[in-house]
Amino acid sequence: MNIALIQQSCTTDKQHNLERGIQAAEAAAKAGAKIICFAELAFEPFYPQYKNPTDPAQNAETIPGPITEAFSSLAKEYGVVIILNLYEKDGEDLYDSSPFIDTDGSILGTTRMVHITDYACFYEKDYYTPGNNNAPVYETEFGKIGVAICYDRHYPEYMRALGVAGADVVFIPQAGSVGEWPEGLYEAEVRTAAFQNGYFTALCNRVGEESKLTFAGESFVCDPDGIVIAKAGEGTDEILYCDIDLESIKRSHAKRLFYRDRRPELYADWIGD
Repeated sequence: MNIALIQQSCTTDKQHNLERGIQAAEAAAKAGAKIICFAELAFEPFYPQYKNPTDPAQNAETIPGPITEAFSSLAKEYGVVIILNLYEKDGEDLYDSSPFIDTDGSILGTTRMVHITDYACFYEKDYYTPGNNNAPVYETEFGKIGVAICYDRHYPEYMRALGVAGADVVFIPQAGSVGEWPEGLYEAEVRTAAFQNGYFTALCNRVGEESKLTFAGESFVCDPDGIVIAKAGEGTDEILYCDIDLESIKRSHAKRLFYRDRRPELYADWIGD
């Protein structure tokens, strides 16, 4: 099965970004990709780089809404799954959200970022309500798919929950900047999650220079052995394609050993709150 990660820079013109995203998704579908994923806030500026916003809700939209409607039509036309990421408004609450669009154009559900951070140029607590949709895994004709939005990938509990729920592939829409993490760590924790949980991981990173941050790109895919099998360039606008073999999941260490030997009856007492 072929998947596509769309690594696309953004301007301040949301409509222009959206049009480019639609063109890229259509190109990926025509090239044979069955699952197409975008980076975090793929069609708009990265709002959390600015502290103390005056009215953040003015930049958010509902699900369904204009963005999901555009991609639902495309998904249905080409029979593909599309994973988006956008700034969602639901009543008074605002979320970092990934609507999950199935091959018939329907929205199977929405993953919302659970863990919200706050540090220089990532003032996310000023923008986002903590997600309340748990850690869903979506059943599709192309396998069971989980989504871990950006900061959530740092939490082993979240990544394991997707594995326990049977995810074959975990897509990670991300906004990672140049020099944000120590050398090697950017890939290492995602490789480790793939290895420990026995699934493919596919991280789609934001790219391009914005007013306060330069996003790195370097999107990549790991197999269930924790090996990077495809990687995009640094600072480049591109579509990263990767062929994955879901049958290899059965041969992973996690499926053969780690899940078999888990002791879940102990973990609540160990971790607690």
